[in-house]
Amino acid sequence: MTVRQGAGVFWRWWAAGTTSQVGSAVGAVALPLTALTVLDASAFEMGLVAAASYVAWLVIGLPAGVIVQRLPLRGAQVGADLARAAAVASIPLAWWAGRLTVAQLVVVALVISFANVLFDVANSTFLPAIVSRDQLHSRNSLTSATHAVAQLSGPSLGGLAVQALGAVPTMLVDAASYLVSAVLLRSLPARRSDAPDRWPPVRQMIAEGWRYVTRHRIMGPTMWAATAVNFVCGAQLAVYPLYLVRELHAPAALVGVLLAVEGAGSLVGAALTPWITSRWGSARSVLVGCGVAVLGAAAVPLGAGWPAYLAFAAGNVVFAGGVVVFSVTTRTYRQTASPPELLSRVMATVRFVSWGAIPLGGLAAGTLAGLVGARATLVVFAGATVLAPLVLLRSPVRRLRDLTDLDANEPVRQATPVG
Repeated sequence: MTVRQGAGVFWRWWAAGTTSQVGSAVGAVALPLTALTVLDASAFEMGLVAAASYVAWLVIGLPAGVIVQRLPLRGAQVGADLARAAAVASIPLAWWAGRLTVAQLVVVALVISFANVLFDVANSTFLPAIVSRDQLHSRNSLTSATHAVAQLSGPSLGGLAVQALGAVPTMLVDAASYLVSAVLLRSLPARRSDAPDRWPPVRQMIAEGWRYVTRHRIMGPTMWAATAVNFVCGAQLAVYPLYLVRELHAPAALVGVLLAVEGAGSLVGAALTPWITSRWGSARSVLVGCGVAVLGAAAVPLGAGWPAYLAFAAGNVVFAGGVVVFSVTTRTYRQTASPPELLSRVMATVRFVSWGAIPLGGLAAGTLAGLVGARATLVVFAGATVLAPLVLLRSPVRRLRDLTDLDANEPVRQATPVG
């Protein structure tokens, strides 16, 4: 795959992602508030909406790597953006017609979910093609920092927009961001690659990616650790708005601010990741990142009144910072250690398993919150976060300084491609 044509290609790619991320962050506030304040959704319905936003990883997560490998890379990204724009725009249209329901919100979340799968796998495959290997870690840190800024500004803007315009009209901001992203991505060069005369069967290609990741002594454990973290993230997506609105009685603008502080943690984590990995090593960094995330998750449900707002904000910052250090480091490792012909399937396999845990966490948390309340649910899932560092401590990661040390000093027979 040869795409590199100067720094301008990366910056257009970056601008497209930044635009859609800010819009999505606004939509991440407006959508649950639409369900809560406009449609009076129950705790279980909130869990359904949160789960629908990620369930596509369970459905097409594995074949997504094969699909992306066979499709025009730029066309897949543009098509995903247009599908997301149309889905989001349907919400205000239905509301103005007096026909908006929770069921439609679930359907819209499903459409966005399926489009996100193809877009994200294509995006993570595209980056190593437009930057050099020695720049990959810094570019991953930059994109994570940008995502953090979007998380920091988007929910705050979303909360203010909801306060001023209403939850449903604010969804138009999200739709517009996808259209801008599509225009920018359309200006990127198409991927040029030599496709074989005959592709292997889809099942065989999926199995190659699966075996490579699950038998790899570094990628396998880090994938399972990410799965534990994302299971908790899914619970947070479902329960956070419920907790803030119905148990802490926070107004819409404050909900946006409290959700936005996650971006501050992500920004700090992304900024510190290159320094942390160079000073401590990438293997130790992922262990520290997981440990910090555990502390953050435990702080979120503490306190009452204003102290509860402060605990939520502090815990959100710490949790996000730890997760970003872990995420950037392991993503960079996969992009550099995977054979180029397997990269899209490696990324799809990891996200199928780890991101597939998000809807499961959302459904479980929505069900549990209906029985015991949002605060108790957050306490339970904070305990589940401990599984992430435990998985890593039972793997070769615990005795390495850098994740690449195992590849250099202890070649793994199982990690070679099969088939």
